[in-house]
Amino acid sequence: MAQKDVGNKVPIYKLKKTDEVMKYYDEWGEDNKYDQDMVDWNYTGPKETSEVFVKHQKNKDIKIYDAGCGTGLVGVELKKYGFSNFHGADLSQKLLDLVPEGLYQKLEKVDLNKEINEKDNSFDALMCVGTFTFGHVKPPALDEFIRITKNNGLICFTINEGIHEEYGFDKKIDQLNKENKWKELEFFKSNYIASKDVNAWLGIYKVIKWCLKFTIS
Repeated sequence: MAQKDVGNKVPIYKLKKTDEVMKYYDEWGEDNKYDQDMVDWNYTGPKETSEVFVKHQKNKDIKIYDAGCGTGLVGVELKKYGFSNFHGADLSQKLLDLVPEGLYQKLEKVDLNKEINEKDNSFDALMCVGTFTFGHVKPPALDEFIRITKNNGLICFTINEGIHEEYGFDKKIDQLNKENKWKELEFFKSNYIASKDVNAWLGIYKVIKWCLKFTIS
C-alpha cells in the first residue's frame, strides 16, 4: 500500500520528517487521545507481538529494551506474563510522560535513527512495535538493535507492510541473515491495525554474536 493511500487511513503515515513526526505525536498524546485511538482502531501490534515473544522467552528476569515504546503498550502486555524490567525509548516526550508510573525502570527520549546511547550487549531482549513504519525509523536501526542486545538475546519487531520493500527492510533482513548476525525464529504477516486494514510483518530473531571456532592440529 502506497504512503499516500495508507495516509488517508492513518494520518501520521503522511509525514516524512522526524520533527514533523515528533510534533504530531506530542499533539496526539494530549488528553490521552493516542491511547484511545489505539483502542478504537483495534491496534493489535503490542498484544500479538508479546504473544509471540513469550513463546520463545521463558526467563522472566530479563532486561528488555522497548524501542519506540510510546505510552508503554508493549510493557503493559508483557507485564501480564510476568516480565517487569523494561527500558523504554521514544521520540515523543509527551508519549513518554503518559507511560503508567512504575511500569518502566527507565524512560528516555531517543531518536532511533541515530546511534543509541547504550553500551554493547546491554539488554537481554529488544522489542520494537509500531516504529518501523512510514516516516519513522529506517532499516539501519536494526544494526543498533543487534549491537545493544546480548548474544542469544531476542529481537522482536513489526514492520508496516507498506514500507517492507519500499524502505529496504527486506534487503536489510536478508543481509543480516546472510551475515549470520541473527537467526530467524518466526516471520509472518499480522493484522496490526485491523479496523484500518493496515497489516505488518512480525518477526522474532535470536542474536548471534560469538561463534566458537575449533581447529584440529
